Amino acid sequence: MFTKIQAALYGLLAVAAVAVWPLFAEREAIESALSALEATAEARDSASSELIDGFAETDRLIDQFHVDQDQIAKDADAIRAHLAAVRTFADSERSKDAASGEELAAIVSRSRAQVKETQDTLDVILAKKLGDPIGQTFGKRATIKVFSLKEVGYQGYMAKVKLHDPSAVRLVMASPLGDDLGSPGETVLSMAKRTGGVLAINAGGFFAKGNRIYPIGNTVSDGKLISQSSNQAVSFIGFNREGRLVGGPAMTPSDIERLGVREGASFLPTLIKDGKAQAIPKDWAGKKEPRTLIGHFTNGDVLMIVIDGRQKGYSEGVTLEDAQTKLLGLNIRDAYNLDGGGSSTFVYNGQVLNRPSDGKPRPVISSFVIFP
Repeated sequence: MFTKIQAALYGLLAVAAVAVWPLFAEREAIESALSALEATAEARDSASSELIDGFAETDRLIDQFHVDQDQIAKDADAIRAHLAAVRTFADSERSKDAASGEELAAIVSRSRAQVKETQDTLDVILAKKLGDPIGQTFGKRATIKVFSLKEVGYQGYMAKVKLHDPSAVRLVMASPLGDDLGSPGETVLSMAKRTGGVLAINAGGFFAKGNRIYPIGNTVSDGKLISQSSNQAVSFIGFNREGRLVGGPAMTPSDIERLGVREGASFLPTLIKDGKAQAIPKDWAGKKEPRTLIGHFTNGDVLMIVIDGRQKGYSEGVTLEDAQTKLLGLNIRDAYNLDGGGSSTFVYNGQVLNRPSDGKPRPVISSFVIFP
């Protein structure tokens, strides 16, 4: 009996197990699904929160955009106003530039007219005092007009040179020339022919040592200071980079560099400075001698003069005081005495025009030569 009951119980348990087991098995799946649902809900809540925060930030940015847009509009208005002011200023400056351009053109035109008038005046003065030129050369770099000079007691030649290019004038040194600047000397005619120059006069002074001669004072050739001296009595005479005649007494190498000298030599004395006659040293006063002179007119044209001397009945020479008077009468602004005596030589177109006092051209150390 008991066995039957026990069997019956086992049977019920088996039935219960069969009925409940699926539910038990699904419990874990249900719990897992519930966990997933909870996680999804949390994620949805988090996303919702972030979205709400995003909406709030968007609202803030929109508000800020409106504020910025207002500021941008104000800045744009300010920029437009500034640009309008700049445009007005530029238009005004253009008008001024146009007016200045017209003014400048008028000034240039007047200056050219004045230069031409000055040139015409100089030509008239020279024509009245000297007559027509005996020779003329019209080159790209220089224009040369040569005159015969005849006064009571002396004769010579004069050249008026208009430099169009500073390179048209050079200081030519004697050849051969040693490293110590010593040379046997060379005539002005030889220097002109050797270098192809059209017009030439002797330039710097020199002293003899043995059978060679050496330049005195400061000497500049092709922009280089090749000799220098501290002799305060000696004047320097040269041409700067613009082709202007420059110089004066007691010039130092730094003075020469400051003036931008390209070519130059030394002798004495300075005759005229800024249109005023300078004092003649006592040892040089009142003596009639052959002279070589160089100067420039107020318009910058260069004057080269050689006056013969020591030749009674032809030309006795001229004192430096008389030379000053003659130069001032020609409207010379600055003038200098170059080496004279037997050195004075005037060469034009391959010929010596004057009569050197030695009876023949003397070998010298340097010459100013024009290459038109």
